[in-house]
Amino acid sequence: MNATPDLTAYDSCTLCPRRCKAKRTEGHRGICGCTAQPHVARAALHFWEEPPISGERGSGTIFFSGCPLRCVYCQNHRISHEGFGVEVSTERLATMMLELQEQQALNINLVTALHFAPHVITAVKSARAQGLHIPIVCNTSGYETSELVDALDGIVDVWLTDFKYYSPTLAQSLSAARDYPHVATQALQHMVASLARHGGRQINDDEAMQRGIIVRHLVLPGHVDDSLAVVDHLWNTVGNAVDLSVMNQYTPNERCRSMGGSLSRGITDEEYDLVVLHADEVGFDHLWWQEGGTVSESFVPEFDATGVQ
Repeated sequence: MNATPDLTAYDSCTLCPRRCKAKRTEGHRGICGCTAQPHVARAALHFWEEPPISGERGSGTIFFSGCPLRCVYCQNHRISHEGFGVEVSTERLATMMLELQEQQALNINLVTALHFAPHVITAVKSARAQGLHIPIVCNTSGYETSELVDALDGIVDVWLTDFKYYSPTLAQSLSAARDYPHVATQALQHMVASLARHGGRQINDDEAMQRGIIVRHLVLPGHVDDSLAVVDHLWNTVGNAVDLSVMNQYTPNERCRSMGGSLSRGITDEEYDLVVLHADEVGFDHLWWQEGGTVSESFVPEFDATGVQ
């Protein structure tokens, strides 16, 4: 199946909440840093996601270039800010998915992909027509429009989504997105509605997630109060409709080290434990946490176009 994506969405782009209206089909770059031509930095098995996503066989992860957010602490700076990646066609995207399935991947994990949503939707449909049968995971910052989440109903099986901030002020300071808490809440509510329409959370006999939502929250040093507010907000908004993953892997990049302040260090055990214990106390049935020692740049994959060409 060779299918052509509808490129009109890129003509005056409003795919992300920035709604920058860049003429990406004419070669102009949006706030995401990209034109209408998808670029991919890596396509390979990945073993460092939550257990229901990576399992023992690994998640078939495809890292896309560019990002609508501009987080100062981004660990994937080379692809999100600098735009490293190789241009790929829709057909090649579909083939990469099938190749990862042949490598026994538990799923296809699309990382920061939705500023290329027309290509992604077309590629998934094409791959499924050619025999793709493992779940599609959408690995996102959570900064997505509700309209786009709805458009992915039936395409995405598992949402692996961030919820970064409760405070609009903190969101503006660290990601230049004051509206992040509002936008991410609406997007998450639409993800939950979509999941309910398809029968809710499903885990197979191997404990691999077939359908579901995992909300990730990265605890930032010096901002435990905001993390606790995020946990309360998630519980009050979606409760046990989602899994919650509390992450301790914040690693200060060069920019953060030069800024000084709390972001120039890793989080302490005390900071992390406060958030995990609070998440457990409020009642999350499916709660994931990380062991100590995950603060390391070794957890950032090598972006070298592995598996792309």
